[in-house]
Amino acid sequence: MNEDLYQRGLVIRKAVLGNDYVEKSLAAADDFSRPMQELATEYCWGRVWSRPGLGRRDRSLINLAMISALNRPHELKIHVKGALANGVTREEICEVFLQVAIYCGVPAGIDSVRIAREAFAELDAASR
Repeated sequence: MNEDLYQRGLVIRKAVLGNDYVEKSLAAADDFSRPMQELATEYCWGRVWSRPGLGRRDRSLINLAMISALNRPHELKIHVKGALANGVTREEICEVFLQVAIYCGVPAGIDSVRIAREAFAELDAASR
């Protein structure tokens, strides 16, 4: 593992997904799942998300579309929250899922809207 990339990735991962979420994910890792946590932190967050070619907001928009198309609801929910943290609006998230519905199928769009609404409700409840 490249410790510099891991640490850079950890900072970005926490900024996008939230410190609590990341800390819980890392704390819950065992011998089987720890390598995946390390891989994701080092390569996904440290190597790719830290590149200068796209901003975090743009990366969030792209991720929402890809994760929605891949039908990964757990990851989609946390990335909806991350997108909001990166300055994406709820209206823009809706537009992404409309685009997904056209190119990936209406069921994918409908599921994504449902998951986003759950994420919004959780964030709204936490902010009260």
